[in-house]
Amino acid sequence: MTFRPVKSETLAEATLEGAGVHLYRAFGFHKPREFDPFLLFDDFRNDDPAKFEKGFPWHPHRGIETITYVLDGEVEHGDSLGNRGVLGAGSVQWMTAGSGIMHQEMPRGNAQGQMHGFQLWANLPSSLKMTDPRYQDIQGSDIPVIIDDDGTAVKIVTGNFWGKRGPVDGIAADPLYLDVSVPPNTTKRLPVETYANTFAYVFAGAGTFRDASTPYGVRVEKEIAGEEINIRDMSGNRTLVNFDTGDEVVVRSGPEGVRFLLISGQPIKEPVAWHGPIVMNTRAELQQAMQDLNNGTFIRDQRD
Repeated sequence: MTFRPVKSETLAEATLEGAGVHLYRAFGFHKPREFDPFLLFDDFRNDDPAKFEKGFPWHPHRGIETITYVLDGEVEHGDSLGNRGVLGAGSVQWMTAGSGIMHQEMPRGNAQGQMHGFQLWANLPSSLKMTDPRYQDIQGSDIPVIIDDDGTAVKIVTGNFWGKRGPVDGIAADPLYLDVSVPPNTTKRLPVETYANTFAYVFAGAGTFRDASTPYGVRVEKEIAGEEINIRDMSGNRTLVNFDTGDEVVVRSGPEGVRFLLISGQPIKEPVAWHGPIVMNTRAELQQAMQDLNNGTFIRDQRD
């Protein structure tokens, strides 16, 4: 097995989206090839409803898939095709925008007013840019969780991992999307596809990823394959860890444990023409999308 060295570590940046939702963006709108097939990743968490309750009113999407994972609170959604629903804590929605959809997402806090969730955008290849839109709403109880002997818990949203497969299927990028919790002071090896683009997003606790590059002032002694290594780089809350190639990610949790998303996908390697919520391959296709929005033909009859 070959471990994945870390190419970079960055902190998610605070930003505003929708009608004034305060969130943290780990990446998006820059260097789309770096995370190909993924385009954007947002962490929206807050305990002040005034900072998220206006939500994401009606807006278009074309040429991408959006993945919404709710940890706490709820997200009520609706779209131009007549779909309606509520994503509760622990649930996932995978929306394939395809040829075009108008939808809205309105977050609501739990009983204490707290809201926490993530949204990932995945690109569609040119052959599927204009496919029919569809939804997959998955309840948290339907997402498998594997607990290893050392107490590591892995929730499998999509992809194959440790002999189990996540419930979200038929996704163009065929990604691996895991929610990983590692108990305190534990070293864990997690297999991934060797050449798939892979990143981790730490959202609770702290951990050390082998050969990570950014010092965080914490010294951790760990033993891997019989060799003791001094590690000074501890990745904490809202840290994005972008890996180089290799077939396993190695993490050592800190004294409070660590929880992170581990996401991996095969790059599409196609041109990206991007304007807001619309991602196509050429500028001409973007212009056509804007023309469709203006003349009322953005939403297509799926019977055509």
